[in-house]
Amino acid sequence: MPNCPHCHKLIDNQAVKCPHCLRTLKAYGHPGIPLYQAKGDDFLCDRCTYHENDTCNFPQRPYAKTCSLFQDKNEIPAELNPPPYRSSGGILGFKLWCQRNKGLLLILAVVIISFLLALS
Repeated sequence: MPNCPHCHKLIDNQAVKCPHCLRTLKAYGHPGIPLYQAKGDDFLCDRCTYHENDTCNFPQRPYAKTCSLFQDKNEIPAELNPPPYRSSGGILGFKLWCQRNKGLLLILAVVIISFLLALS
């Protein structure tokens, strides 16, 4: 069970509001949307990726204390790290290419058969 970021008491993982200090923990009353909150007198926009690349459309920008879209520019999200490239060459690579391009191979076969019929 996590702690409330304000009163540091144990709360339920799906709690929308802290039962102790009554602070809002989830955005729009939905337990699946986290609500990021600034600590002290800091603003979230100072550390946000969206503010840095000027794609933020949040009305409280650049003085937002709470935000549901906050993404810390100092942390690299896991989904942006591409998986390591694996080279599949040889017979296995050719089989995989054929599986991905069945339509192209079918068109190529029709063209070759048509060409052979035209020559005979």
